[in-house]
Amino acid sequence: MIIHDYHNAAAILNQGQLVAIPTETVYGLAANGFDGNAIAQIYEVKNRPQFNPLILHSNSLERFKSWGIHLPDEALKLAQAFSPGPITFVVPKSDTIPDIVTAGHSSVAIRIPNHPTTLKLLAMLNFPLAAPSANLSGTVSPTTAQHVNNQLGELIGAVLEGGECEIGLESTIISFVNEQPQLLRLGGLSIEAIEEVLGMALDKSKLINNDNPEAPGMLSKHYAPNTPLRIGKPEDFIEFCDYTQMAYIGFNNLNPNLKEEHQLILSEQGNLEEAAQKLFAAIRQADALNLKLIVADYFPDEHLGRAINDRLARAAKN
Repeated sequence: MIIHDYHNAAAILNQGQLVAIPTETVYGLAANGFDGNAIAQIYEVKNRPQFNPLILHSNSLERFKSWGIHLPDEALKLAQAFSPGPITFVVPKSDTIPDIVTAGHSSVAIRIPNHPTTLKLLAMLNFPLAAPSANLSGTVSPTTAQHVNNQLGELIGAVLEGGECEIGLESTIISFVNEQPQLLRLGGLSIEAIEEVLGMALDKSKLINNDNPEAPGMLSKHYAPNTPLRIGKPEDFIEFCDYTQMAYIGFNNLNPNLKEEHQLILSEQGNLEEAAQKLFAAIRQADALNLKLIVADYFPDEHLGRAINDRLARAAKN
């Protein structure tokens, strides 16, 4: 059920039910971050592995401080530059945070989303919202309320309408548990922008951790459509699949070998921000064509292109 009033969303959350909420990145499946029973519903509805931690959302750093969660100085620099926005901070957890949120880790992931409706909702609540992406675990992330409603609408309390997500990729996750800030997930804020503010390089050694992820989005298989997806050019896969049975997700140019109606071009102007915003919707559209193979372009490996390539690589593990 799609609703349009965040006051109604607050009432549903206060009853211990789940509400899908809009953010600038993707739609999140939210529950009271202090209610272990409500959080358990997230794992059940998504069929999410219990070892995969969640992100806590609130509307200000002051709220997090009141719950015993503090950012170190380097994280504060980034928060002042980019929050609210598509960045998540992993910091030592407090005793107020249930272990089910952190999957037993001694650290917790927190962020302030940059969406006007959700910021108003968060300001009304006396608890943070635990919220992973509002989709079945391992499938394509939702960037519209209808995406969520189609998959989860009958399983949760409500879907709060907030329009199409502005960025379209999940947040970038940085850990401040160790001395050198660590990049745990590529996302909607570029490495270049983060390192410029920090004045130092990030530790990038933990971008994939299959066994015991410290943050969401670290599993090697993720974001996958039902149709097999591969990265490259259609010509690379002609031995395995006829052109008529291929869908193509390209950066800025059509492929002459495929039907135009089987192709999704993410940015005719070659803009990586536009491409990122359209990526997950394009994967869903390609999947809906019910062809034998989706071929996705390899994007420029810089700025948001890195995060796009990361999502495609994980989607290609099907």
